[in-house]
Amino acid sequence: MLRVSEIRLPIDHPPTALADAVAARLGIAAGAVGEIRVFRRSCDARRTGAPSFIYSVDVAVADEAALLERFADDPQLQATPDMRYRFVGRAPAQLATRPIVVGFGPAGIFAALILAQSGFRPIVLERGKAVRERTQDTWGLWRKRVLDPESNVQFGEGGAGTFSDGKLYSQIRDPKHYGRKVLEEFVKAGAPAEILYVGKPHIGTFRLVGMVEQIRHEIERLGGEVRFQQRVTGLHIERGRVRGVTLASGEELCGEAVILALGHSARDTFEMLHRAGVCLEAKPFSIGFRIEHPQSLIDRARFGPHAGNPLLGAADYKLVHHCRNGRSVYSFCMCPGGTVVAATSEPQRVVTNGMSQYSRNERNANAGIVVGITPLDYPGGPLAGVELQRQLETRAFELGGGTYEAPGQLVGDFLADRPSTRLGRVLPSYQPGVRLTNLAGALPDYAIAAIREALPAFDRQIRGFAMPDAVLTGVETRTSSPLRITRGDDCESVNITGLYPAGEGAGYAGGILSAAVDGIRVAEAVTRALLAAGPADRPG
Repeated sequence: MLRVSEIRLPIDHPPTALADAVAARLGIAAGAVGEIRVFRRSCDARRTGAPSFIYSVDVAVADEAALLERFADDPQLQATPDMRYRFVGRAPAQLATRPIVVGFGPAGIFAALILAQSGFRPIVLERGKAVRERTQDTWGLWRKRVLDPESNVQFGEGGAGTFSDGKLYSQIRDPKHYGRKVLEEFVKAGAPAEILYVGKPHIGTFRLVGMVEQIRHEIERLGGEVRFQQRVTGLHIERGRVRGVTLASGEELCGEAVILALGHSARDTFEMLHRAGVCLEAKPFSIGFRIEHPQSLIDRARFGPHAGNPLLGAADYKLVHHCRNGRSVYSFCMCPGGTVVAATSEPQRVVTNGMSQYSRNERNANAGIVVGITPLDYPGGPLAGVELQRQLETRAFELGGGTYEAPGQLVGDFLADRPSTRLGRVLPSYQPGVRLTNLAGALPDYAIAAIREALPAFDRQIRGFAMPDAVLTGVETRTSSPLRITRGDDCESVNITGLYPAGEGAGYAGGILSAAVDGIRVAEAVTRALLAAGPADRPG
């Protein structure tokens, strides 16, 4: 098949228009166009013209070679690449040990799935609960102000990504098309088929719950084992090689390959790894607030007179501003038609995040407005970023009144450096509630100054962004892991043989798709290592 890109059509085009446009682009009769598969469909809704869909399609034609030769200089017409996933190996009938996967977020799920599909029968250890029990515990914080430190937005089946917008786009380099494997497995598990081709696919929280369950059932069907409420508290290391793990219950499991898919909030596990001598290094991350606007304001700013068209859906945005003090402020995890959620995993701390359903039909748009920081801002070793996060989250808890309410402030008051005393047109969505205050003391001075400079700059890009009634809610600290579990090109820890850091918590991904892709990479590395070790004399 041939891949033809940049086919532009009105968003309300008839079904036959795509085939006609393909034929016109190729200079062939419409009847010569065979099967058409949409590979990508994005939307251009800039206010300068009528909104349009931009397609990349794979098309079957009679003489592909002749067309490729005729369009040899056209980068928008190429042979369709082979995107099928190919396993790097198959487990032998006899294994000395089963690989252990610590954590069952996107990285852990896909590491376990690939290993199970390869016949290695992985053992998954997840500190939190199964996703439906976890959902009840999460609602316990949102509705009753009761936090379960082991079952919340951060910990449990599906990881932090389960309670999110379910965004599945990423800017990672993916020459082996691992992202396609991820999307295909999601569709098999119940995701809408459109995620295979829309430009910015997303799933929404409620659908994610059922999907992660289905993938877990598939892992178990293939011989894998998923154990919930199993927190790893120690590593067995002998002469620089991992030999297994210790659980909080005291149980010990042997394993020659341990994948650490911890997530970015496994702070106690980071501390355990540091004590065990595993190589860790501090890395940059970001801190800031969530901001809420009426979704209708964002729609009008992005779509102009076409706002409200159901074919366009809820508008999103992506903003960046480079400040005079050398800081960069940017929008993070933008959730159209979503809600701001309580995302702490530790008692007496407040953390915010964003979430939306597939419909994206809540009244507010929200996003993180965050400032990039580096280890120069938090010197003191690999765990210093964790300590800074804890300090800011504790301060947010205090500013919110010590009841898991979040501190909030209207944008107009924030820019004027005065406490907010009443809400305006924007009603914050955060549960268990928002306590109005002055957020100036919630972040370091340099971050406050940067955000105050950035908001008017963002208003010049999105009219109304700095509206006085927009609401800031603090704090956003879990943008990414504050440290990296250092690994080599073979995905193995640089100083502990058999230990494989993976995903966002290890510092090698950011978001659902990139974490899942990294889980695949690490599973392949483990497969190669186990096969190189050879079969055992006894079954695993």
